[in-house]
Amino acid sequence: MVKLLFVCTGNICRSPTADGIMRARIREAGLTDRISCDSAGTHGYHAGDPPDPRSIATAHQFGVGIDDLRARKVRISDLDEFDIIAVMETSHHRQLLALRPEPPRAQIRLLPSWLGETGEVPDPYYDDRSFVGVYRLIERSVDALFAEIRAGLTAA
Repeated sequence: MVKLLFVCTGNICRSPTADGIMRARIREAGLTDRISCDSAGTHGYHAGDPPDPRSIATAHQFGVGIDDLRARKVRISDLDEFDIIAVMETSHHRQLLALRPEPPRAQIRLLPSWLGETGEVPDPYYDDRSFVGVYRLIERSVDALFAEIRAGLTAA
């Protein structure tokens, strides 16, 4: 089982969007018994809350449901329980590594790195007009990550 975790700041915009898209890809490919995913935030101030209504609406616009997801804060155990942790910003990467002195078992990378890009996923929270663009970037990145994982599963 390949276990994925998507991480942003509050776990209400970017990471639940990535989680929802990946869950849809996993379901569509019939790989629910081989790949799982979750999402979390580096901060817990939205713990227990559903995704931002604008993220929910944008995901629904593209046929992805995320309204059942609930925010949670990253746990130290996540660093070893997951195989891949895809973060939205370099600050998230630093915050995860600062949780403890030992290196994590999980591979931690910026989500757009699966596209061969070095940039971050911008936070749409303060700009209503950016949700669709952020969704599209996340979707392309998740699709590239999914293709890599799927190729690894078929090669194994």
